[in-house]
Amino acid sequence: MQVINTIGRRKTSVARIYMTVGSGKITVNDKALTEYFPSEVLCIKVNQPFATIKDAAYDVNVNVDGGGITGQAEAIRLAISRALCELNPENRKLLKPEGFLTRDPRMVERKKPGRRKARRRFQFSKR
Repeated sequence: MQVINTIGRRKTSVARIYMTVGSGKITVNDKALTEYFPSEVLCIKVNQPFATIKDAAYDVNVNVDGGGITGQAEAIRLAISRALCELNPENRKLLKPEGFLTRDPRMVERKKPGRRKARRRFQFSKR
C-alpha cells in the first residue's frame, strides 16, 4: 500500500498526516501519541475513527501546527477520518454519522475597535 496523505483543520490548528499499513503506532511531531497528548481524553479523541471502524492496523505520522492541544487533537481526528475514507469508501458510512468527517467551522471572533474583546464593551460609568 502507498502512503495516504490528508489534512485536517480545527480553529487555527492544521494537521498533516501520512498513513501506511502497520501496527497502529501514531507519532505526532516525532513524539509518541501519549507523550505529545498527556491527557487520556485527547488520546481517545485521536483514536475515535479507528475505534469506529474497528481497525487500527495503520501507522500514522502526524505533523501538527497552530492552536491549542484540543484543536490539534480534533484536527488529527478529521485527517485520520479522511484518510480512512480515501482508503476504503465503505468507511464513510460509519464515520459520517459520528461527525468525524465534518470540519468544525467555529473560529475565534476578531476583536472590534472601541471594545475590550470581540463583543465585551468597556464598563459604563454614569459619573
